[in-house]
Amino acid sequence: MQWTDEGIIIGTRRHGETSLIVELMTAEHGRHLGLVRGGRSRKQQPLLQPGNSVTATWRARLDEHLGNFTLEATTQRAALLMESQSGLYGVQILGALIRLLPERDPHGQVYAALEAILGWLGKPVAGGALIVRFEVLMLEELGFGLDLYQCAATGVTEDLAYVSPKSGRAVSRVAGEPWRERMLPLPGFLRETPAETPAVDDVVDAFRLTGYFLDRHVYGPRGMEPPDARDRFVALVARSDAARLAGA
Repeated sequence: MQWTDEGIIIGTRRHGETSLIVELMTAEHGRHLGLVRGGRSRKQQPLLQPGNSVTATWRARLDEHLGNFTLEATTQRAALLMESQSGLYGVQILGALIRLLPERDPHGQVYAALEAILGWLGKPVAGGALIVRFEVLMLEELGFGLDLYQCAATGVTEDLAYVSPKSGRAVSRVAGEPWRERMLPLPGFLRETPAETPAVDDVVDAFRLTGYFLDRHVYGPRGMEPPDARDRFVALVARSDAARLAGA
């Protein structure tokens, strides 16, 4: 068995004294693991870091085997990501989300979104907005997609201000007003591509929204906790606004 694909490293773990098991999100083969012999060498270690893009060739005698990876770097961004807390936390969040997917199950949209996000993680607010969009995509890929484009009560598609915590569907400002204390805010940038970086409060509200449904549908039923890096990243987003105001 053999294939070659584009991939992004999302994690590694030691195997024996000299090798690593490398975890990739690939364009056509989903989340896939493989052994890299000598992966702990000084030469290989800079390549085998989360966030780096590679061309991967996987070989195994049988499809169900772990198999071996041969990796060639295409974009080495890990060192830059590790220079900032937001980059470090962001990679951890994305890796944890991708691990919710079944191994070797293709998810082309997830791979494309991951590749698009990595270059923005050094900017907490802009990167945070993209991570939240990624969480919305992950909910959809896992079978719990949110309906953010039409009011559940009236069918209108304009002035959508809330999301029902029961149905995961948008609600217009007028229809939701009597129950607004029970509703989750719907930041507008989740419904359209923003022309500029969203406001900090909107990004924080968006994390609250996706976090609620991830806890309800994914983490809770699986007996899991969200990654610690998520709370730390949201705190960075909130602090970025405080720093802006202090410098004003």
